[in-house]
Amino acid sequence: MSSSSAHGGHGHGDHAHGRLQDSPNRLLGAVLGVVYLLVGLIGFAVTGFDGFVDTDTNDKVIFFEVNGLANVVHLAVGALLLFSALKSVAAAKGSNVLVGAVYLALGIIGLFILDSDLNILSLNGPDNVLHLASAAVLLGVGLSMDKNVRRDSPING
Repeated sequence: MSSSSAHGGHGHGDHAHGRLQDSPNRLLGAVLGVVYLLVGLIGFAVTGFDGFVDTDTNDKVIFFEVNGLANVVHLAVGALLLFSALKSVAAAKGSNVLVGAVYLALGIIGLFILDSDLNILSLNGPDNVLHLASAAVLLGVGLSMDKNVRRDSPING
């Protein structure tokens, strides 16, 4: 019998404060982390390793255009979100806000570079919408949930 079930599922067991579903930031980070890891892996299945920074690949995962660099970014973002979610509430919250801020900037910048040589991530319109939507969710949860978390709190860390 686990220590949390020995206490009726509540209380001071090892897992009482460690469940992903107990924190909106950890749950969101874990879910989006897995999604972005899968997108990165599927992206490489679509693009291979050719045209790593091509600006207009027409290689798509669903209707999101990708290239090798975009795949690497998706893998890195997915790993950051997932590992932070598994580490602690504070880490998940920080990563959600960081990734949300970067995606907000990318979504805005993406609007202006679609047909430009600066579009090294091979962004298209749906990418920009997804980045802005991801930013809204990540920043919304990261800035509004788990407000009682302190970086050094052993309960949440």
